[in-house]
Amino acid sequence: MKISQRLMQLQESATIAVSNRAAELRRAGVDVVSLGAGEPDFPTPAHIRKHALDCIEAGETKYAKPASGVPEAKAAAVEKLRRENSLEYSSSQILVTVGGKEGLWLAFATLLDPGDEVIIPAPYWVSYPEQVKIAGGVPVFVSATVDADFKITPQQLRDALTPRTAAVIFNSPSNPSGTVYSPEETDALAEVLADRDDVAVISDEIYDRLLYGGRTYKSFAATSSHAYERTLTFNSMSKTYAMTGWRIGYVAGPQDLIRNLGKLQSQTTSGAATFTMHAMAAALTGDQDCVEEMRSEFERRAKVLHARLNAIPGVVCPEPAGAFYVFPDVSATYSRLGVSGSVEWTTRLLGEAHLAVVPGAAFGLDSCVRLSFATGMDVIEEGLDRLERFLG
Repeated sequence: MKISQRLMQLQESATIAVSNRAAELRRAGVDVVSLGAGEPDFPTPAHIRKHALDCIEAGETKYAKPASGVPEAKAAAVEKLRRENSLEYSSSQILVTVGGKEGLWLAFATLLDPGDEVIIPAPYWVSYPEQVKIAGGVPVFVSATVDADFKITPQQLRDALTPRTAAVIFNSPSNPSGTVYSPEETDALAEVLADRDDVAVISDEIYDRLLYGGRTYKSFAATSSHAYERTLTFNSMSKTYAMTGWRIGYVAGPQDLIRNLGKLQSQTTSGAATFTMHAMAAALTGDQDCVEEMRSEFERRAKVLHARLNAIPGVVCPEPAGAFYVFPDVSATYSRLGVSGSVEWTTRLLGEAHLAVVPGAAFGLDSCVRLSFATGMDVIEEGLDRLERFLG
C-alpha cells in the first residue's frame, strides 16, 4: 500500500527508539540499564491522582466543554503564568493540549506554509525538525558547541534570519543539553527579533521549574511587549509533575493565534481527556512541595553525573543547569574505539555494556550523547560503572 511522501521523510523518535530497544533486550533476558528516556521515576503526586479519581467518579468523562480546555484548567494556567513567569494572559489566550507535543504540532501546522523556514538551535529536541518538515516547513539549524555551553549567540540568530523565516524555536531549559539561557541572554536574543513582526517564537518551557545551582530564568514572552505579541509559550505537566502518561499540557499566546490552534485541534484530537484537564488544574493550583522535592533530587543526581563523567578520560560534560539531562562530548573516544560517530558509539555501548543512552546525532550534534538522570541513583551509579568499564 502506498505511503505518503510526507511520512516517508519522517524519522522515528530516537529517544523512543532507544527505550524500545532496551525493552526488547530486557524481554530477551539481558540485564540492560537505561539512561535514555526523559521520564521522571517519581509517581504522580498523590493529591493530583486523587483529584482525577474524584473527577472520574463525579462524571467528568464526557467531552470537555469547551474542547479547548475546561475553565478550571485554563484559569490554573493563567495563574501559573502570572505567578511564576510574570506573564499576564486571559483564559481566551490558553489552549489545553494533549501533552506538549500536540501543542507544538498544532503551532507548526497553523503557522507554516510550504517552504517557510523555522530556525532551530542545535542541539535540539528530536521532534522539532520532524514536525516542521511534516507541516511543510524547512528546518534551518544554528549550531552551538560544547564550548559555548550549547547556547547560540544573538549574531548567530541574526545571520540565520531570511525573508522566508516564519518562526524561531527557543527551548530553555534545554532538552538534550540541560543548558539554561540567563535572563540577559534571553533579552539579547529577543532584541534581534524586535524589528521582525512576521516571525513567531515557539518557546518550549516544559522544564521551567527544574533549575539548578540557584539559576534564574525568564520566559521569552516576558522580554518585551513585542515578544509577548509574537510568542507562543508551551508547557505541560509531564516533567514537573511526573505526569508523562497523562498527556496533558497547554499553550499560551496571542488570542487570534490560539483560536486558530484550537480550530485545528477541533478537527484532530478534539482536545485532551476531560478528567486530565481537571488533574492539570489540581497540579498547578495545589501544594507545590512535591515539585521542590523532585527538583532537589534531580539536582543531586546532576552533580553526581557531572563529576563522574568529567573524570573519564576523553569525556567533556558541561554542568547541567536545568531539565534532567547531561550531554557530554565523547568524540575524543571515537578513534580508540574505532567508531565513526555517536550512533555507532551508542550501539556498541548497548551491545557490549548493556547501557542505553541516546546518540547526539539525533539531536543535531554527533560529537555528543544524551544521558537522562530521571531515574534512581542506583541505576545512575550502575550505568556510570558500565560506561567507565566500556571506555576502559
